[in-house]
Amino acid sequence: MSYLTQKTIKDNISFSGISLHSGLDVNISIKPALPNHGIVFKRIDLKSNNLVYPNFMNVTNTSLNTTVENEFGVKVSTIEHLMCALFGLGIDNALIEIDNEEVPILDGSAKIFIEKIISAGIEISDAPIKIIKIEKEVTYSDGDRYINIKPSTLSLDIDYEIKYKNPVIGNQRNTFKIYEDDLTDVYNSRTFCLFEDIELIKKKGLAKGGSLDNAIVVKDNITLNSEGLRNKKEFVNHKILDCIGDLYTCGYRMIASIKCSQGGHYLTNQLLRSVFENKKNFSILEIKEKNLPHTLINRNILRSIA
Repeated sequence: MSYLTQKTIKDNISFSGISLHSGLDVNISIKPALPNHGIVFKRIDLKSNNLVYPNFMNVTNTSLNTTVENEFGVKVSTIEHLMCALFGLGIDNALIEIDNEEVPILDGSAKIFIEKIISAGIEISDAPIKIIKIEKEVTYSDGDRYINIKPSTLSLDIDYEIKYKNPVIGNQRNTFKIYEDDLTDVYNSRTFCLFEDIELIKKKGLAKGGSLDNAIVVKDNITLNSEGLRNKKEFVNHKILDCIGDLYTCGYRMIASIKCSQGGHYLTNQLLRSVFENKKNFSILEIKEKNLPHTLINRNILRSIA
């Protein structure tokens, strides 16, 4: 497979399901797009001003999900799981038609998105991809919570930890080389919450569509889901899933090393804003070769266009 040219899906893919926070049924269709189109959402329930670009500068809400909004106030929310799937499978270009404001939660992970995209097939173009290479170290912190990004020679590395007082979740940490490692456990890991937080979340008008079918619920020292966990580090792995999806709002793949403690949508978005406010922090690189023998990105075949 060519890793260094832009890709889209071969055939249309459709999903239907309930939205996690609004509780509404929603239909979504992912369609092929030409090179340099990028990832674009289209609200087909609206007749005008209905294109929404999943760019970090368009993020207007990070409370329990990532929401993007255009200049006309048109929103698409809970985009992070789908964005992770598109990033992970190397989809550069797609038109995502959606008939409501929120992407369906499906099973609470990226698993179903991944499976359907793979089943549809991937169309490889001749257009070279672009990659963001981090040049300077940047940290964003909020009390004890922080996220740090620094240069990496070849890959995107994520080192992530969470800290919970709950004995089931506890302190978990995991690391992945995103372009090299098997990310199945990341894609399959579901969103989660503490049972005691549900009432407060619902009072905020959120999680109207939440259930044990699309989220892990932890109460005291047990999970309420009858099937248990999908992998030993499902909690922190889901946070990594979210992080990958949120990182893709920069528009391209990235060469960087990221370390995060107790982060979330807000910290990742603030990090991207901090990085891109100064052009010295990054370069945009265009790939000139067509193929790599593996998923590592060789610096010798990158040419700076920034």
